[in-house]
Amino acid sequence: MSVSFGGKFLPTKLELIKIRRSLSVARNVHRILEDKRDVLINKLNEMIERAEKARMELYTPLREAYNSVSRAYMSMGISSLDAIASTVPETTNLEVGLKTILGVKIPTINARFTEPPLTYGFKDTTAHLDDASKNFRKLIPKICEAAEIENTIFRLAEELKKTQRLLNALEHVVIPRYEEAIKFISMTLEEREREEFIKLKHVKRILERRKIEEVEKVELRV
Repeated sequence: MSVSFGGKFLPTKLELIKIRRSLSVARNVHRILEDKRDVLINKLNEMIERAEKARMELYTPLREAYNSVSRAYMSMGISSLDAIASTVPETTNLEVGLKTILGVKIPTINARFTEPPLTYGFKDTTAHLDDASKNFRKLIPKICEAAEIENTIFRLAEELKKTQRLLNALEHVVIPRYEEAIKFISMTLEEREREEFIKLKHVKRILERRKIEEVEKVELRV
């Protein structure tokens, strides 16, 4: 971009052509960013609706899972349940990947399960423990999905802020300065053309006067 944002630019035809091209590019970029902003807003609204739905779907299963844990604690005691929990190996693997939405990289979470070995006997446990384990295992994929949606919202919102900042800079700073530069250079060039035109007319009058004077001198001699 040829305009110096310090406020100085060369009042020449070449500079005028460069600035007009830069203004055209800036306006095209502005239109592209406006389209991107609109798409981001629509996508954000869609993800917000999905997030609300995911939260609603988690409420009942979460309540049931925590109720199962509470009943297991009451029937078995805290120390017994904690001892059993400490012997259960990890059976859930979370795989984190990446996907791209509108040019924004979004982490993805995929939960993979393996069947846990039985590390406790049925004599000293209750069915509430089995219910708690089963309920929480069912919840993990839904929790991962909800977390992924929430993270997508944050990433898209941040991209929307960046896009809006660029739009504001183009709309309120870059484009007005290009327009101001074009106006200044155009007025300067027009003023120069008028001055040149006046000078040419003045020179023409002088030449015509001299020509007349020379003709008159010739006639006098004759």
